[in-house]
Amino acid sequence: MSLAIGDAAPDVTLPDTDGAEHPLHEHGQPSVVVFTCNHCPYALAWHGRIVDVAGDYAGRGVRFAAVNPNDAARYPADSLHHMKRFVADQSWPIPYLYDESQDVARALDAVATPHVFVFDAEHQLAYQGAPDADHAEESHDAGWLRGAIDAALEGRSPDPQETPPRGCSVKWRE
Repeated sequence: MSLAIGDAAPDVTLPDTDGAEHPLHEHGQPSVVVFTCNHCPYALAWHGRIVDVAGDYAGRGVRFAAVNPNDAARYPADSLHHMKRFVADQSWPIPYLYDESQDVARALDAVATPHVFVFDAEHQLAYQGAPDADHAEESHDAGWLRGAIDAALEGRSPDPQETPPRGCSVKWRE
């Protein structure tokens, strides 16, 4: 099942690298869910911009969560152990959640790392796709993500509402 613009966010929680559970959304707050990982060059190229966006919107009540959905048996760099190291080495300020079962990635129909989902304050999908048009061009400054968050905060639809996710494919269990 594919999540469409306007669909409700699934009511799920996932553990972070310390084992604390985090809901993907809170009542009355827009939320951003970014499927990412430790090894994908696209995800790594966008990480700094995503962290900057999270910092810029932190005081405006926007929740952020990074979710690693990859099969750690096939991609050991994406294991929980390596996620913990990544968080420590990068001083990662966003909850980094482990989707070991891959159920959340399937529920949202995540296809790449990174794959960004923005939910409005009513927990309806407002935007899904890439953070911006080019992982290699820092001047894009996660423009699509910023535009979607601004729209969610203002109670309007973003433009665009969907873009193709760009990055490495989610590494599904075989």
